[in-house]
Amino acid sequence: MFKGLGGLGDMGKMMKAASEMKDRMAALQDDLNRITVTGESGAGLVRATATAKGELTGLEIDPTIFNPDEKEVVEDLILAAIKEAQTRATERAQEEMRRITADLGLPADFKLPF
Repeated sequence: MFKGLGGLGDMGKMMKAASEMKDRMAALQDDLNRITVTGESGAGLVRATATAKGELTGLEIDPTIFNPDEKEVVEDLILAAIKEAQTRATERAQEEMRRITADLGLPADFKLPF
């Protein structure tokens, strides 16, 4: 590409790869806002839905669990469902990141600065 300019041809490739990575990361951020995961507890009595970025977007609670004597149990079920949704969101985001780094030919454990 840049014959006679020494290593500048490789620099051009690096710049192009960096630009491509930036575009892919921007697309990934958009995808993570659209991808949803669900965590549940109490055999599905409580379900929490979150984006792959970890933002809680929904909470479904089966009305049969509303017993005033079991308030703490209900609170624990809600927290457990939210925590599971957040864990799944983190795992999904890491999975998407690994896919992108693999597509770019980077090592699987490569840490991107953003």
